Amino acid sequence: MSDRLPRTLRSDALDNRESILDAARALFSTDGLDVPMREIARRAGVGPATLYRRFPTKQALVAEAFADQLRACRTIVDEGCADPDPWRGLCQVIERICEVHARDRGFTEAFLAALPGEPDAAGRAYTVGALAGLARRAKDAGRLRSDFVLDDLILVFMANKGIRTRSTATQVAASRRFAGLAIQAFAAEPRPLPLPPAPRLAHTAPDSA
Repeated sequence: MSDRLPRTLRSDALDNRESILDAARALFSTDGLDVPMREIARRAGVGPATLYRRFPTKQALVAEAFADQLRACRTIVDEGCADPDPWRGLCQVIERICEVHARDRGFTEAFLAALPGEPDAAGRAYTVGALAGLARRAKDAGRLRSDFVLDDLILVFMANKGIRTRSTATQVAASRRFAGLAIQAFAAEPRPLPLPPAPRLAHTAPDSA
């Protein structure tokens, strides 16, 4: 019995940790990062003390909850930077990150937030630096407008976060079209290229446009 007890305790602790992370991801995705820690504990079925023992700060919880997504975002940027055509690489980054953000509101806020002491602050700084380098290369190639600044891209991600629809599929479709519009606005020589299909949004009249 004494040999099995520590393993049982470790298993319980692991179950609590995963329950907390699952609850945090669900609440952050629907309500953003302002969800109270007590509400996360309640959803996870644990006491506040258990939550704070596993995650002493909300910053630590946010970083762990979205660790996979943040790594995926870094991969998207790395793949864009590896494209020999920097404009094409930048367009792919914008399209793919907007889609990831459209699927998860909490991740968007985690990506954009400047949380003091966040464990992945260095990773986010790397991603931002890589994006800046990719934008410089696209400018040098004459494809990205000369007055573009990185804050313009952050602005696009912030605006993309505001897309709200009744279904994830419609939200993703709206985000794809928005990304297409943004890309055309960023082009040094805008060309009327085909946009992704426009989703039918709840407030749009059937005969409008």
